Amino acid sequence: MRVVVIGSGIVGASAAYYLSGRGVAVTVVDRGSQGQATQAGAGIVCPWVDHPEDDSWYWLTSEGARHYPRLVEALGEDIGYAKVGALLVAEDPVDLEPVRALLRRRYADAPEMGEVTDVLTPSDLFPPLSDDLSALLVPGAARVDGSAVRDALLRAAVARGAEVLHGSAVLTSDGQVRLHAADEDIPAGNGPQWAQPGPGAGAVSGRTTSWRQAAPLAPDYPSATGDLTESPLEASAEGPVGAAGDAPFGGPPDGSPGGPAPASEPVPPVVEPIVPVPPAEPVALSAAERVPAGEGVPLEADVVIVTAGAWTGEVCRPLGVELPVFPRRGQILHATLDGVDTAFWPIVLPRSGPYLLGFPGSRVVIGATVEDVGFAPRVTMGGLEEVIAAGLRVAPGLFGATVSETRVGLRPVNAPGPALIGRLTPRVVVATGLSAYGLTAGPFTGELVAKLALDEQPPIDLTPYAPRTA
Repeated sequence: MRVVVIGSGIVGASAAYYLSGRGVAVTVVDRGSQGQATQAGAGIVCPWVDHPEDDSWYWLTSEGARHYPRLVEALGEDIGYAKVGALLVAEDPVDLEPVRALLRRRYADAPEMGEVTDVLTPSDLFPPLSDDLSALLVPGAARVDGSAVRDALLRAAVARGAEVLHGSAVLTSDGQVRLHAADEDIPAGNGPQWAQPGPGAGAVSGRTTSWRQAAPLAPDYPSATGDLTESPLEASAEGPVGAAGDAPFGGPPDGSPGGPAPASEPVPPVVEPIVPVPPAEPVALSAAERVPAGEGVPLEADVVIVTAGAWTGEVCRPLGVELPVFPRRGQILHATLDGVDTAFWPIVLPRSGPYLLGFPGSRVVIGATVEDVGFAPRVTMGGLEEVIAAGLRVAPGLFGATVSETRVGLRPVNAPGPALIGRLTPRVVVATGLSAYGLTAGPFTGELVAKLALDEQPPIDLTPYAPRTA
């Protein structure tokens, strides 16, 4: 059996890993588009505080968290995974009661979250935090390095015989794959491109969704008319774009219920320079020079798995389907505290404001913005201002930290609701729309689509994630 995987983010790498372990001949194709989400994600694995009234999301993310210890053991190498716990912080202790009740309700089915306790002085565990905060500690929460996970999965797949190609994989109408040079200008096919939601989309129905899935509060975007041009980050009376609102634990209204309307005309992606992310340890890639321009090189496949993130709709359009998948930008900041051991500081999840977490190397991560601005993977002055200002409100002790790096990613969002996982055609399987939960559920989702490709029964019911095409 031969399988082509389009996209080498964490989901695609995971699918390749599991399939190669079953003796399948796997070819992974990735064109290296700027703004891929895996390399930019913070790496928070703490699903139990999210989606209190959305079982479909919660099942997927909680199973994703449960999956990690087995994966770490199987890979046998450092992927940045550590159970460091999560501090749920708020200025008013009363604001912690809804999440306390949620965790109590979920504990019986998810004891891996650990025993939740009150923390009277959160700064004892995360020293830069404000002294005015109260907190709950969820000891089972973990952090992970997304790029390290992805690279380890690909290395293991290559060691089992998988091939990784750099180029653009183009589907034909019957699901065949042709490989083009990565920089070749290839039409995406006819049909509308999905725009981000307009102002206030889903504002009422989405109030219980997690802050990591949330849309900006009150943007004044031209996108309401289908224009994908970027607008400035502006503060509103309700707070800065992307600030938290009144969900049970951190979160402005979600923008996804109901979905955006398709733009009236196809709008080409806007790809602009970004601050580069230092490359991870390289994975063996086949030479791109052997891919000629023109008609492309056919790739033999019995099944094609499309895990192209925010670009999945573009890849699948030649099949005659319109997937309501759109990009949601997140800008994230890395800072260093020279001489300070931050390796096992807990994740900080505020009632309002940004998340923070520590990594080895005296590194602290702060993020992220939540911006519906189309395919514009850029670090902006406004985005950094938002992250820095909100981060210092929660952790004023970071004032003297050195800004060492900025990253930006385009989270893939499935407009109708939870992630999109399933068959599009008898030959084509798709997995995308994990939004801000890609590093939580990505490896598990890769296993799910690998089982679909093998015509095996997945371990969870995938009906809630079945593709609904436009």
